[in-house]
Amino acid sequence: MDKAVYINRIAKFLPGEPVGNEEMEEYLGYVDGRKSRSKSIVLRNNKITNRYYSRDKQGNSTHTNAELTAEAIKALCTGGFKLEDIELITSGTTSPDQILPAHGIMVHGLLKSRPVETISFSGSCCSGMNALKYAHMSILTGNSSNAVTTGSEKLSTWLSAQSYEEEAQKLKELENDPMLAFEKDFLRWMLSDGAAAVLLSNKPNPEGLSLKLEWVDICSFANEAEACMYVGADKDAEGNLHGWSKYTPKEWLEKSIFAMKQDPRLLDKHIAQLGTQKYLELLDKHKVDPQSIDWFLPHISSEFFRKKVDDEMLKNGVQLPQEKWFVNLTKVGNIGSASIFIALEELMNSGKLKKGQKIWLSVPESARFSYANALLTVV
Repeated sequence: MDKAVYINRIAKFLPGEPVGNEEMEEYLGYVDGRKSRSKSIVLRNNKITNRYYSRDKQGNSTHTNAELTAEAIKALCTGGFKLEDIELITSGTTSPDQILPAHGIMVHGLLKSRPVETISFSGSCCSGMNALKYAHMSILTGNSSNAVTTGSEKLSTWLSAQSYEEEAQKLKELENDPMLAFEKDFLRWMLSDGAAAVLLSNKPNPEGLSLKLEWVDICSFANEAEACMYVGADKDAEGNLHGWSKYTPKEWLEKSIFAMKQDPRLLDKHIAQLGTQKYLELLDKHKVDPQSIDWFLPHISSEFFRKKVDDEMLKNGVQLPQEKWFVNLTKVGNIGSASIFIALEELMNSGKLKKGQKIWLSVPESARFSYANALLTVV
């Protein structure tokens, strides 16, 4: 029998209580003591009504990224599957707690399970899918019989007012209005914290449903597009990215170097167009009829992009009806590398899946425009 890989279970961990739109700045803080001017505009477009933060209103952290991830893995280990049964841990995140040691190592340290292979992927939204692909290949090659893949984020740290305060004060000294540039304020009203863990195995569940992982494809378009979202760097007028090591510690604060930034113009120009281009290539490569897809799970950062993606697919003759789309962005926020797994967990436990159905996962990463896609079959 041909080797195959199955998703048997998914668990999530969302910290604290959901935070509504009116409470966001109570958790993230007010830059220069004033309310954001862009918040209402961004929220009107993204339509997010709740998100989760691993911090309280006093600015105290409630969980590290590694702790969020460990909690998701512990929630996964039920029903006869124990921490000691894990053979491989693959982790993806945009927001590790430190540069070194690697994120996956820190998660393993918290689990205190037996010695296992761990591997960590950095980047942005695709890092969780990178981790999924490594686990998939490891099981296919016989390197392991099971794996736990995680996606997790603690993005609220980068979004807190203190990350921008020094820059705001510098603007005041120059007698300018201390309003953050839109590309710096924009993401504060988009992102959320949380973690998900996925159990993969070389055997399907003996009872109930599993998801057979047909393939995972990851592609970068960095050869065609400049950086759009970045942390620990700044961009010059020509679009060149300059890393934190080029700047002095004083400039790190004055330029908000370690705050997360995104260029909405580049995002609008490329994200749907390049994503649909890759979707068309994969339909042809894998000989998939788009009408055979029962569920389409696109990771979208904002409901604003739903129509953009839909229009692009329509223009290319591969549009899927909205009843086939499954998106939970408005309820949980954009949790970066964890978002696709948290959406899939909700769908897997919704009672809507039937054996034989096809699920397409689509994850764009705007950092420098990478795209991860996967096809699953319900078995």
